[in-house]
Order: sequence, then structure tokens, then C-alpha cells
Amino acid sequence: MFSLQGKNVIITGAGSGIGQAIAVLFAKQGAHVEVLDLDIENAQATVDRITAAGGSAKASACDVGSVDAVKKLFDDIAARHGGKIDILVNNAGIAHIGTALTTSEADMDRLYRVNIKGVYACANAALAHMTARQSGVILNMCSIAAQMGLADRFAYSMTKGAVLMMTYSIAKDFIKQGIRCNCIAPARVHTPFVDGYLAKTYPDNQAEMFQKLSEAQPIGRMAKPDEIAALALYLCSDEAGFVTGSSYPIDGGAVNLR
Repeated sequence: MFSLQGKNVIITGAGSGIGQAIAVLFAKQGAHVEVLDLDIENAQATVDRITAAGGSAKASACDVGSVDAVKKLFDDIAARHGGKIDILVNNAGIAHIGTALTTSEADMDRLYRVNIKGVYACANAALAHMTARQSGVILNMCSIAAQMGLADRFAYSMTKGAVLMMTYSIAKDFIKQGIRCNCIAPARVHTPFVDGYLAKTYPDNQAEMFQKLSEAQPIGRMAKPDEIAALALYLCSDEAGFVTGSSYPIDGGAVNLR
């Protein structure tokens, strides 16, 4: 079950954290993984990890907010694989902390460019090839922030609400062309971003704040990137062939058990 043998997969933001975990797992399941990241060194590190384990992957630098650059890269990837883009995982994203009062115009533009425009650019470029073959899967990385009010997450929540609606729209518009689209909505995940945030914001009490952030989930801890990757594998596999237009929470009870 859950084989991705012969699949050509594109994963954005795959140089670290959740994206890296998804890339490593998908390669283990037989996929060729195109590892995209703004930081080419991080992307190559993911590829090195995959190839060291016997998998197939290629690293590319990608600014998802540049529509022209994304289209060119996706066209090049498809050309190298006989026109095939089987799976796109729109994982690249950035965070922001602030209210409607403290969020600047520059913050709004930066969040929009990556988290919304980036999802559009990649979906648009992938769909051009998926529709030609009448087959494909798109998985978007959403958040519980799209479904509930989180303090100090004004701009971030705005972008994830857009990701949720883009997911539904893509699923509706392309269901007759053999293309599925879903999204994953995690609560807090323990990634290098979290560690960096704690080190920068709470240098004198990192352990205490880590525990506080962990306990914000009723289950009492943060998710692990590998757990998000496991759900991503299911949703992108043939076993999920009847699943489209859905948002899957993976939140340790954060939405319904508070």
C-alpha cells in the first residue's frame, strides 16, 4: 500500500521541516522527488539524504512568488519526465506574528506573495501539465489558523484561509479531469522554525516556552514532521483515490477538544 513507484513529485519548501519529511518519505515509497526551496543548499541537503538512502531526487532553487520563474521551472521538470507531473505538494510558506494593528503593509505583501501567490503560481504551472494528461494530485499545506481564531496571527491566518478556499476551488474545477486536490491543516509542528523562534524571542526561558507551546495542543505536545508526512503520503497515494476537496486536520485535538 501507499506506493508512489513511478510518480514524478514536486514539493516546495522541501529544504527543511515538514517539506523535507514529506520529500524523504515520498522518495522512500518509490517516487522521484523534485526538491524545491528558496535556499538551494537546503534543497541539496534533502536530496543528499534521499540519494544516500537509494532514492531519486533533484534539487532546484525556487522563489514560489515569481510566477514566470515557477512556470519555467515546472515546464523544465515536466520536459525531463515525459510531460509528467503526477503530484504537487504546495508546502512552501512563511509565518508572521501580529494583529491587524501591528501588521505592516510590507508584512501583508510578503505573506501574500509566498503563502497565497506562491500556491497559485505552483498550482497554475502544474495544472497545465496535469490537465493535458487528465491525471494528477495537488496537496496544499493549510493550518488550523484557517478554521479558528488564533491570537496574533492576523496575516498568517488570512493566507491560510485563502489556501483552504483555493483547495476547494481547484478540487471543484478539475474533478472531471481526473485531478484531486486536498489540504492538510496542522496545529503547531516542531520544526527548525519553532526552535529558531524560541531562541530569538525567548532566549532566557526557551524550555519553559517550548513546554507552553506544546501544551497548547490538548494532546500535550507538538506534531512531528514525520506525522504530517504520513498523512500527506496517504492523500497523495492511489489509496486516497476517492478523496478530494477535503481539509484534513492533524492537530492533537486543538480545534475540537479545547
